[in-house]
Amino acid sequence: MKIAILSCFYPYRGGISQFNACLYGELGKKHQVRAFNFSRQYPSFLFPGKTQYVTEDDNAVPVESTSLLDTANPFSYIRTARAIRKWKPDMVLTRYWMSYFAPSLGYVTRRLRKECKVISILDNVVPHERRFFDTPLTEYFLGGSDGYVTLCNAVADDLLKMKPDARYTVIPHPLYSHFGRKMPRETAEKELGLESGRKNILFFGLIREYKGLDILLEAFSALPDDYRLIVAGEPYGSFDRYRKIIDGMTGSSRVRLFLRYIRDSEVSSFFSAADVVVLPYRSATQSGISSISYHFEMPMIVTDAGGLKEMIGDRGTGIVAGSCTPEDIRKEILRYFSDPSIARDCIANIRKEKERLSWGSFCRKLVDFYETL
Repeated sequence: MKIAILSCFYPYRGGISQFNACLYGELGKKHQVRAFNFSRQYPSFLFPGKTQYVTEDDNAVPVESTSLLDTANPFSYIRTARAIRKWKPDMVLTRYWMSYFAPSLGYVTRRLRKECKVISILDNVVPHERRFFDTPLTEYFLGGSDGYVTLCNAVADDLLKMKPDARYTVIPHPLYSHFGRKMPRETAEKELGLESGRKNILFFGLIREYKGLDILLEAFSALPDDYRLIVAGEPYGSFDRYRKIIDGMTGSSRVRLFLRYIRDSEVSSFFSAADVVVLPYRSATQSGISSISYHFEMPMIVTDAGGLKEMIGDRGTGIVAGSCTPEDIRKEILRYFSDPSIARDCIANIRKEKERLSWGSFCRKLVDFYETL
C-alpha cells in the first residue's frame, strides 16, 4: 500500500515530529511511505519558543521528506495537494493538534478525499488554551477526513461532540524508544550537576500555563528538605510568574532549573536521575511525557485531567491526585515516597504496558482501521 504522511518531520523538532518519524519508520517496514513536510510550519513571530528546528547536537531522527506546505501561504496549499495527488497514495495520514493548522491541512485533505482515504490522527480536538476561532476552524479541518484516530478516549469524546457521525478508533500513544537506555542514577546526577542523597521529582517538557508548573511549585514549597524538584523544559512565554514563586519559597535552592529545549541525547539523564515524574496538568488529552516515562520505567503522579487517569491511573502505572491543587499534589508525593511498594507496583505495571504499546501494534491497528473505511 502507498501511504502519504502530511505533517512535520525533520528538521522540525518536538514531540509531533518525533512521533511522525517513528510512524514513518514502522509503516515503511511493510508499505511504501512518503513524507510530505512543511516548508514553513509557523511564521517566526508566531512561534513562542527559541527555534522550531533541531540543532547540530540533537539526536533527532532524519527523515527524507518533500517540504511543500507553507501554513502562511495559501498558494502552497494547492501545490501540496497536487503533489500528493500525483503520487497516487492509497491512504493519506495527517496530524492535528491546534486550530492554526486547520486552513492549510483542511484545504489539502478536502482535495484528496475523492481519490484516496484520509485519516487524521488527532492529538487534540479542543485545545488546552482555547480561543474563539478554534471551533469553526476545527470543524473545517474535520470535514476533510474519512476517519480519525484518537490517542485516548477523552479526545474521542471531544470529537463526537463536534462530529457525532465521525468514524474513529482509539489507539493509545505508543512508547518512544529512541532516547537510549536508562543510566545509573549516580551517573545521571553527576551529568546534571546534582548532589546525591535527595528525593528527585521531575517536571519535564515545554512549560505552558495549562501544564500547572505553578501548582507543583506551590506543592513543593511545603515538602521537607530532602526533596528536590528538577524542572527541565523550554518556557513558552514568560517564566516570571514561576520565578516569583520560587524566589518566595524557603527551599528555593532545592529547585533546579534547566530552562531550555532538552535535546534527545539529554533525555536519559533527566529520567535516570528522577524518582518520580509529576504531571500537574490543569487540562490534558494524552501526554507524550508519559510515553517517555514508560520507556524509562518511571512512575508518575498526575492529575485527573483528560486522558491521564485513563492512561496512567487505570493502568496502575502511577498515582492520580484527587484534585488539581497544591495540597493534593503534595499529599500524593508524600504518599509515594512513604511506601516503596507503590513504586515497585507501578514499575511492574509499566513493564506490562511496554509490551502492549509498541509502534508495531499501533500501525497494525491503524491499517486495520483503514480497511474498514
